Amino acid sequence: MQFRVATLNLEQDHKRWDARRDLIQAEIDRLKPDIMAFNEVCIPRQSARGLRDAAPALTGYKLVQQTRVNGLSKVEGEALLTRFEIVETGNFDYQTKDIVALVARVLVGGAALDFYVTHLFMSRGDDSLRLFQVQQLLGWIDTRDDVAASIVCGDFNATLDAPSAALMATRFRPTQTQPTAFTPLADREGLVSHPDRQRMDRASTISGSRVRSRSPTAVSASTDRAHETPHCGPPTTSACGPIWSCAVSVQVCPP
Repeated sequence: MQFRVATLNLEQDHKRWDARRDLIQAEIDRLKPDIMAFNEVCIPRQSARGLRDAAPALTGYKLVQQTRVNGLSKVEGEALLTRFEIVETGNFDYQTKDIVALVARVLVGGAALDFYVTHLFMSRGDDSLRLFQVQQLLGWIDTRDDVAASIVCGDFNATLDAPSAALMATRFRPTQTQPTAFTPLADREGLVSHPDRQRMDRASTISGSRVRSRSPTAVSASTDRAHETPHCGPPTTSACGPIWSCAVSVQVCPP
């Protein structure tokens, strides 16, 4: 059975959310994912629930959501939407920077698959905290090894040459080996924000879904469609923030 996974960092309700929301909804409807993962869900505006209710492609999907902890619990969280049956959910607190992960065990073609959603620490240069988080994440995944396969989605804030991503790649196969795209963000007046961060999304966009399979069920994945809407240039509705997404087709084969 083949299904599609897509992942996107919503960046809360920042960067002209009201304009971005319609563009994100249109892209979700174009991709028609079976599994949709979100980072930085805006908790006050319940953005994941709002997209589910507004996007025809997500009609009837189940929503699993995990807020970040402590002071950020009222601000943002991770979310997963799926049309498949969910049989179990769980969450994990890294106990660093209020960052969390969620997992949903989903039945796909009779096979139980674990889908993880997380957003690792963002820093430029030093990768040590992300490496520590990946070590914890892999340890948690090892306690849930009674499934056909595990797929980890989210914003890992690291290119494949970083120690944290390299450790992840020893256990999971990345579905992207190159950045999707990134252009500087522009406001309504066309002024570019973060001019010093030309690679800001280079880290996160390579971190789509990572697949690990266990026999006897074979799982294969390929990045079959990626999209980036321009962020810079004339102050039009397309210049309103990151709305890239990466869709991955996954094939589950019976033994």
